[in-house]
Amino acid sequence: MANVSSTADEILACARTLVMAGGYNGFSYADIAKVVGVRKPSIHHHFPSKVDLVRELVASHRHSVEDGIARLERSVSDPVEQLRAYTRVWVTCIEDASVPICLCALLASEIPVLPEEVVYEVRAHFRALSAWLTSVMERGAREGRLNLSASPRVEGESFMATVHGAMLSTRAYGDPKMFESIVGPLLERLTSRSG
Repeated sequence: MANVSSTADEILACARTLVMAGGYNGFSYADIAKVVGVRKPSIHHHFPSKVDLVRELVASHRHSVEDGIARLERSVSDPVEQLRAYTRVWVTCIEDASVPICLCALLASEIPVLPEEVVYEVRAHFRALSAWLTSVMERGAREGRLNLSASPRVEGESFMATVHGAMLSTRAYGDPKMFESIVGPLLERLTSRSG
């Protein structure tokens, strides 16, 4: 018999793949049951509803991103290098197709039709990422490492929007190089007077 947590993890991994491919409404528990090799009641045992499943999926994604940012903060102190490292993670994920787009960016485009519990988690992700990027912009400006043309908060939001937009353009064009061609000039602008 499979370990309960490994079954739940398999269900979450499958749901992630299906959401990334078709969005919130692009899959059902029957699709997951077929891929994971369990019956639908088993899925309902772990996640009583699709809302519960996707809410947990988004919360897990958010915590994973927050953990990654914390590791980045501990290992890299320079704000410029933090921004470069953050974008390099996405370059790698896009090029190897392991995570071709941020789960929350994808779901944000569906907010008008998402259940409120899922919207809450998506917005929590955006708020956490924005807060971190704002802090990077603040440190970078204070240390003379970043050239900001707006407030740190606006620059952080613009950076996040550019990264997410670059993911969408990459997906739309089917060209992994598109991401760097969009994000690269932003990094150049931000670092143009930082030496």
